[in-house]
Parts: sequence; C-alpha cells; structure tokens
Amino acid sequence: MQSIWEKTVNIPQRESLSHTLDTDIAIIGAGLTGVLTGYFLQQAGRKVILLDAKRIGSGQTRNTTAKITSQHNLIYHKLINKLGIAQAQQYADANQDAIAAYRNLITEQDIDCDFETCNAYLYSTKEAEPLLEECKAAKRLGIDADCITQTELPFPVVTALRFSNQARFNPLKFILALSNALEIYENTPVLKVKDNCLITEQATVNAKNIIFACHYPFINVPGYYFMRMHQERSYVLALKNAQSMKGMYLSIDQDALSFRPYQNTILLGGGSHRTGENAQGGKYSQLREAAKKYWPQSEELAAWSAQDCMTLDEVPYIGQFSSTTPNWYVATGYQKWGMTSSMLAARLLTNLLHKGEHPLEEVFSPQRFTPTSSTLPFIKEAMQATKGLSRSWFMPPRAAIAALPNGHGGIVEVDGEKVGVYKDDQGQAFVVSIRCPHLGCQLEWNPDEKSWDCPCHGSRFDYHGQLIDNPAQENLPFEKLNLDMKKS
Repeated sequence: MQSIWEKTVNIPQRESLSHTLDTDIAIIGAGLTGVLTGYFLQQAGRKVILLDAKRIGSGQTRNTTAKITSQHNLIYHKLINKLGIAQAQQYADANQDAIAAYRNLITEQDIDCDFETCNAYLYSTKEAEPLLEECKAAKRLGIDADCITQTELPFPVVTALRFSNQARFNPLKFILALSNALEIYENTPVLKVKDNCLITEQATVNAKNIIFACHYPFINVPGYYFMRMHQERSYVLALKNAQSMKGMYLSIDQDALSFRPYQNTILLGGGSHRTGENAQGGKYSQLREAAKKYWPQSEELAAWSAQDCMTLDEVPYIGQFSSTTPNWYVATGYQKWGMTSSMLAARLLTNLLHKGEHPLEEVFSPQRFTPTSSTLPFIKEAMQATKGLSRSWFMPPRAAIAALPNGHGGIVEVDGEKVGVYKDDQGQAFVVSIRCPHLGCQLEWNPDEKSWDCPCHGSRFDYHGQLIDNPAQENLPFEKLNLDMKKS
C-alpha cells in the first residue's frame, strides 16, 4: 500500500555501499531524522555519511500524516505533574522552536514541499474537562492555545483545543530537497555495530561518531531500548471529494479519528493499536465506514498505515545512546509526533556533536528514568514481553491448516509444529516461523496488512517472511506448502 506522499514524489535511487569508508559521523537511517541531522552537521562543516537498509524516506517518513505541531495529544498537563514545570517548559519550547525551524529552513532554501501554516486541534464529542486542563497547562508554558466549541468537523464537538500557528507539509518533497547534497547509501543494512565500526553486507564504515536514526534501535545491549519502548500502528485513508478543511484535528476519545487536509484531499486516520494486537482486523473498514457516513460522495485515493515507538514517560529518547558508548547517539520514541521530534532531534544532536552540549538534553536524555512516570509502564512492558515469549510454547494450535479459509492467515499446526500460515485467494499456503528473530516472541497475524507482527517490540514481516519493520534484522524462515497441505 502506498501513501499519498509516495504517489506524488519519486526520490532517485542511490547506490549501495560497496567499499570501506572512514568518516567523522555515520548516521544509520535516511529518514527525516537522519537527513535533517546529516544536513545540519554537514552545514556545520562535519563529514557525514548516511546508510539506509532500504530507500531514502522509505520507513516511517513515507507513512506519516506530516503534522508539524507541538500539540502532542494530552501531554503538557501530564509533563507538568510528572516531570515538573522546568522540563515541561523545555519540551514545549523545543517543539515550538522545531515548527519555526521548519518554516525558516523551507523559506531560506526555497523548498517546494507544500508547506502551510495552520491551526491544530484536539477535540472531544464527550468531555470537555481534559481539554480545558490541557489548555491551561499549554498557556502556562507560553503556547498560543484556546478552547472553542465550533469547528469545521462534520459533527458537533463538546470542546476543541486550538493551537495556533502550527504547520503541515509533504515530507517526501522536503526530504528529497535536503538529501540531494548528502552522501547516502541505500539498500545498505547495518548488520552490526562494534565500537566505532559499522559492518554492512559488503563493506565496513569506520566513524568517530555514530547516530542511530533508524526508528527503533536494533542494538539490544547496551541501551536496553527493547525494555523501554513498544510500538503502535495506526491507519490512514486519503479521500477525494470529502470536504474543504483548513485545520488539523485529533480526537481524545476512544476510537479517535484524525483529520488533516492535503491539497484537494482529506487524510482520515484512526484505528490505533499496539503492534501485534490486531487479530480481528477491520481497521481500514472502520475508516471506510466513517468516510461513507460523513462524505458519501468521497473517493478513496490511497490507504496505508504507520508505526510509532512509544516510550515509558511519553517523551522521546534523544542524546547519548548509553553511558558506556560515549560516541554513539540515538533518536527514537517519537510517540506519533515524528515531524517536530525529528527537527528537534536533529538540532539537539547537531549541538551535542558539534559543541558538546545542549540545554535540552535533560528532558530528552536516553539515560533518564523518572520513577513517577516510568515505573508502572516499565512493569507493563516486561509483562507484555513475558506474555509474548510464554505463549509461544504453552498456547495450543488454533486451527487445522485445512480449515484455514483462503485469503486468511493464522497460527496452525503442521507436522507437529506451530507455524504461521497465510493462504492466498488460490489456496496456496505460505508458511513461516512464528518466532520473532529479535528476542523470540510469538508473532501474531495482522489481517489488515497481511503481515506477521511482534506484540513485544514491534518487528513486522510480510507473509513471505520478509522483514518490514525493525528492531529485528533478519527475515523469517519460509517455505511453501502444496495444496494437499503437506510440506514440500
């Protein structure tokens, strides 16, 4: 499935790395964070190369709804209560500054990326109090915010919290313009990082400093990010002939819907769930039902999904990778707000590497652990991983392979072994191991994406067993079955 951005932008392909290189800074990942960071560091006079496992912007950047906003759901009231006013102020200022940084960079470099200034709204059809509290917190931190009761939405709301002077753009047009001047190697997955050496399939890179900008760090130790994050998926439709809309909207209610205009379309989003927990499917169907309800005349132009890293305290990890790796840096855990987070990460990391310090490192530090906001989520993540590991061995087979309908996938028993099976519309069975190669959790079938997803840490694989999303680094063992359901 292609996003609306992929349908409008073609980024020329770069060569793979085939020879050993020495560099000042190596960045793993050529998405928005990697490209922005590489651009700023190169502007500061540093030698930088970027390595991407696939293509420029082909990870989460291509699947975003591209809202450049400091309105990160109900965040500021929580931050003030849990982290204190000083760190809440740091978070607010960093994200407000990120919006201004996009505006300035796009203007200075004359980048054609459909950038538009607009308002962003949180809304509810059920309760006003959470939005009123968030408005009060945002104003306390200097954000231009207010609450209203009348919106452009095709249904009434109880209250909507408006943040003024936010923005939106086409992220692939933007990243195409910035990446032109950078040294980037595509289809070059980093298999291992040891000290200052990055090992790829065909060559190595020796770098004085290394930045992990690859969405989810694939190095488990040190850092232990797999114990401090999980991943979530959400779904989007691009609709033509829906309605004209100026603002961007996100509901705080259960089964929240998101609305965001782009040119003559509306991007309708929703269906959020933890990766690996969508056994029933129907997320796209729910969005299509909403589209039919509100705009019966609308036409679907694109449908796609996104994946986001969620941290224990709802704040990204940006800074030094771990206390034992002084020359490694990381940017991850964007909580579904990758546009402003990418910009602030690029600015923070550039200052850390170029000047050795940054005033925002405290609130975003990957070494932080705040008991009031992190202990219970940490325990929850540990229990989820234990559940994912144990069910691989103790749950009984769910279905006989012969009973699995065409066009469906599930976990079945074949010759005494539990495997993941998808049967296409012609009855051909595609069989993979259901043990995630990352840390061994049992994968679950996602019928909306026809993929095998890990509920522990969010790795994903297509029904051929090909890796889609990290932190896993290798494909699943795969084989076909004949129509008589015997192993070939």
